[in-house]
Amino acid sequence: MKSIAREDATKYEFGRDMEPLLEVSPGESFRVETWDAFEGVLFDHGFGEFTAEDVPNMQAPPPVFDANPLAGPIYVDGAERGDTLAVTVEEIRPQRGVTTTMEGFGSLAGRSGWEECPVNHAHEVTLKPGPSGTTADGTAHLEIEDHEWAWDLNPHIGTITTAPGRTVQESVTSQGPWGGNMDVRDLNQGSTVYLTSFNDGGLLFVGDVHASQSDSEYTGIAVESTAEIVLSIDIVETPVPGVFRIEDDESIIHVDSALNAGTVEEAVNGCFVAMMEELVSEHGLSKREAYVQMSVNPAVTVRLYQFVYPGFATFGVKLDKSFLDQFA
Repeated sequence: MKSIAREDATKYEFGRDMEPLLEVSPGESFRVETWDAFEGVLFDHGFGEFTAEDVPNMQAPPPVFDANPLAGPIYVDGAERGDTLAVTVEEIRPQRGVTTTMEGFGSLAGRSGWEECPVNHAHEVTLKPGPSGTTADGTAHLEIEDHEWAWDLNPHIGTITTAPGRTVQESVTSQGPWGGNMDVRDLNQGSTVYLTSFNDGGLLFVGDVHASQSDSEYTGIAVESTAEIVLSIDIVETPVPGVFRIEDDESIIHVDSALNAGTVEEAVNGCFVAMMEELVSEHGLSKREAYVQMSVNPAVTVRLYQFVYPGFATFGVKLDKSFLDQFA
């Protein structure tokens, strides 16, 4: 199986003029080893308090610190500009986990009464295998202030993108029709994400695996992990509204962000419109049927994947496929 080694998965920018690291055929499985969001620096430094001088990534030039190193680009034979790439996550195995709070970052930054929270302080999160013998269905363990917390892992890919048509983007704040740092916890093993290709070959970049994350990623940092993932890519013709579309055996999700759509309201509404249009064009509902179902049917939910100050908000309108059984 073709692969990208971790030492090569270190790009903090992505663009169309970068030399491909890998060339794959449609449907071909390939392996990628990824870094955690800080490229191992917090593991090397040790956990607890740290300063910006301890973490060179935090001293990057504006607009933001360096994080979320990516592997890519991955060139897909036969992919053309305007195609849609259907990227299937066949396996995802987080290996070592860390979470941290950071000074001036996260949704509590500048809020009185919580000054001790948005500070530079890292915590190791131990990842233990589950029934499969891997961390794909394992548990997280975190010791913090005399308590040990444990919860189920939900491994997923935080940053996935194709190269834009012209611009070079960075891997932290970029969110656009190409993808980006969307932190969608439903982009997990067994799911397929649909992304627009803006260049021949598609030019996919991927990284920033999270071993687990709550809705909102409120502190700005999930359980960031080194990981090994196996992907495959097919070429399809269906256009992608918003940022991307996700599908698995149980659900369909349309995803957008405030940065891409312009406002929170436009992002959420765009996801609803995309879902309604799919129900009309692919499943034969009338426009009025689709519209009313968005309001009355509990099979339709809204996910708040990312809500991080300043200005990061990503959303998904999610449809349980059981909804479609009555239209089969």
